[in-house]
Amino acid sequence: MDVKEILSHVDHTLLKTTAAWEDIRVICDDAIRFGTASVCIPASYVKRAKEYVGDRMKVCTVIGFPNGYDTSAAKVFMAEDAIRNGADEIDMVINLGWVKDGLYDLQEEEIRAIKKACGDHILKVIIETCCLTDEEKIRMCEVVTAAGADYIKTSTGFSTGGATPADVKLFSEHVGPAVKIKAAGGISSLADAEEFLSLGADRLGTSRIVKLVQGMEGEGY
Repeated sequence: MDVKEILSHVDHTLLKTTAAWEDIRVICDDAIRFGTASVCIPASYVKRAKEYVGDRMKVCTVIGFPNGYDTSAAKVFMAEDAIRNGADEIDMVINLGWVKDGLYDLQEEEIRAIKKACGDHILKVIIETCCLTDEEKIRMCEVVTAAGADYIKTSTGFSTGGATPADVKLFSEHVGPAVKIKAAGGISSLADAEEFLSLGADRLGTSRIVKLVQGMEGEGY
């Protein structure tokens, strides 16, 4: 797999709390230059970033991030607000407490409500695999499929671990045919990226791959 193909699957990401507009502008420029799938940025910069990139690049943002314990109503509002501001794609974090309580019906209802708010815009559901058992991951594959989301995503990159090949393989065995997979967090090399794609991931959430292609040190998400 060549570098251009790998980059076309990357959500070029900057979600650190100290990110300023100049940092956002730089990753937008880099995303356009290298042909990534999107830029993934904080919601507060979505409007300005979309005005800056126009149709040259998809803008993705995160809601309920990174802990996922906002109310469903708050998450729906965040999704609607982001889309009004120009977001093309939404990455939401599930309520991990509900999973631990076995409240999969509530989690499915929340995802359905957010997908309804997103309409034709892509919704990716972050289940934070490092916090879940394999049984819980499998149940969430079923929930995400039933709720009609577009992607299941491994990680926020802000917890105790990121994407693993085992989790991407598990997803590929248990999600429905309409659900794609996003691996995110800790993807530190082009070899990592190629492995995740070969295992079934369609998107890669990372801040490092573009830096590596530029010959810079691949630090960060």
